[in-house]
Amino acid sequence: MRLSRYFMPILKENPKEAEIVSHRLMLRSGMVRQQSQGIYSWLPLGKRVLDKVNKIIREEQNRSGAIELLMPTLQSAELWQESGRYDAYGKEMLRIKDRQDRPMLYGPTNEEMITDIFRSYVKSYKDLPLNLYHIQLKFRDEIRPRFGTMRSREFMMKDAYSFDLTQEAAVHSYNRMFAAYLRTFNRLGLRAIPMRADTGPIGGNLSHEFIILADTGESEVFCHKDFVNFDIPGEDTNFDDVAGLKSIFDQWTSVYAATSEMHDEAAFNAIPEGERLSARGIEVGHIFYFGTKYSEPMGAKVQGPDGKEHAVHMGSYGIGPTRLVPAIIEASHDENGIIWPASVAPFDVVVINMKTGDQACDDACETIYAALSKAGKDVLFDDRDDRAGTKFATADLIGVPVQIIVGPRSIAGGEVEVKDRKTGDRETMTVEAAIKRLAG
Repeated sequence: MRLSRYFMPILKENPKEAEIVSHRLMLRSGMVRQQSQGIYSWLPLGKRVLDKVNKIIREEQNRSGAIELLMPTLQSAELWQESGRYDAYGKEMLRIKDRQDRPMLYGPTNEEMITDIFRSYVKSYKDLPLNLYHIQLKFRDEIRPRFGTMRSREFMMKDAYSFDLTQEAAVHSYNRMFAAYLRTFNRLGLRAIPMRADTGPIGGNLSHEFIILADTGESEVFCHKDFVNFDIPGEDTNFDDVAGLKSIFDQWTSVYAATSEMHDEAAFNAIPEGERLSARGIEVGHIFYFGTKYSEPMGAKVQGPDGKEHAVHMGSYGIGPTRLVPAIIEASHDENGIIWPASVAPFDVVVINMKTGDQACDDACETIYAALSKAGKDVLFDDRDDRAGTKFATADLIGVPVQIIVGPRSIAGGEVEVKDRKTGDRETMTVEAAIKRLAG
């Protein structure tokens, strides 16, 4: 992509409305634009990152055995009346009527709809277990949307819903998602800590929030330092291995971890002082087992091996991609801008022409741009007729992991400079060597 032809509206000044780092950097780098309170357009640079986040989420959901579908944003009020949640849900739900005066709503979540889909087609235990997921926009009319897309009114969610015959089988489905989430966040460059969450009136302890540590986190969290060293489940994880997944769950829940809402000061103080960690945290995912809360009132039942009908046991598993993007920025930035993990960076490499119009610089940049693009890399070519300092500032701001700097002096000797955005390390090498290293 040639930057001279790309749409990336950079802001030179810090927006006054931005309260936290991620919001400020997303606006400054031209990733998003606020359309109204808590509602954002994702501009080309932001959309590229969001797409890469979703790609990783999809790959790990599919690896765990979940199956993707797509449910609509607008839902009939009848389903919510059937479950008993239509009147109980607060003003966060946007209620509307269609032209036939039928009550509708802009979905804040999809438990009712997925339960309706399930009960319409699945009648036997032989079709279980089943896990269906989608990635879709949702709307909750938050009383105080803030922090950009971190807490917006319209947002994107990955929601998965599991269906099992028994509670024991449902626990295995829960452990599947538990391991999948650990893998997902790790691939996004994040160290997420599962913390026990409140299960409300359902009870039990099968609800976990996945928290990343960040100085600008929304809430205070408390945990054991051992979490830093726990192994992430590998790519070869067998998601049908009941005992194997339970061992992963057991390890990651073996030491203390709690948000401020669930914090037990006595239990935390029992940890040796040098092993205690108190910090700020950002929730990036939430998994929840809720048994037959929706299947009972909505008649989602299957015939069991005993010939009788049984209400299925369900769980829900959420990740917010539009929340994840700013969370990654909060965890990875410096005074110059964003530092993207390579897995979700909008571009793999940015080629910076320090002197557009200089024949040697132009030719070298074109050669590098063509070669890396042919190798399948996402390459941004800063070919603008602008000052070198402006180009460097742009490259640092948008956080592309690798910068190839082409200047008249170095290219006269057939060399370019390769800079690592995260470490700041620079290395001089030939054009051919740079292409060979980055095309691999």
